[in-house]
Amino acid sequence: MTGVGALMSDPDEIQSYRDLRVWQRAMDAAELVMGLIDDGPLAKRYRLAAQLEASSASIPANISEGHELATRKQYLAHLYYARGSLAETLTFLELFERRKLIDTDRAREAWGVLIEVRKMLYKLTSRLEQGAAVAESDPDPSPDTLNL
Repeated sequence: MTGVGALMSDPDEIQSYRDLRVWQRAMDAAELVMGLIDDGPLAKRYRLAAQLEASSASIPANISEGHELATRKQYLAHLYYARGSLAETLTFLELFERRKLIDTDRAREAWGVLIEVRKMLYKLTSRLEQGAAVAESDPDPSPDTLNL
């Protein structure tokens, strides 16, 4: 299933992080961002391109890593890391677009997907924080226990 819309609505469908729409859309965003690097002047600026690639790839990586960890607290920490990487990616996109190192239209497309992922991450962290106050001892940190 491709990542479109909000978080998974049917908790029974979540078998792994790959089933999370937020992860799917983060992967879509990372692909869009990496595509920006492949075409255009940024491709020749290896250090800058590497920073943008690393920050965009870190978003889905942190979502998946956190989902696989043992506690809700660890999951939340990695979702916050993903949010930080997302902010870093948005900053690089804006800076590189200002410097005309990436195509404006493609940067806007990636920006839109990243904003969608940011909203999903905010919702997921909020739900997990609310659930953590109710069920601190729940060993399952996945959003399926919170009906996301």
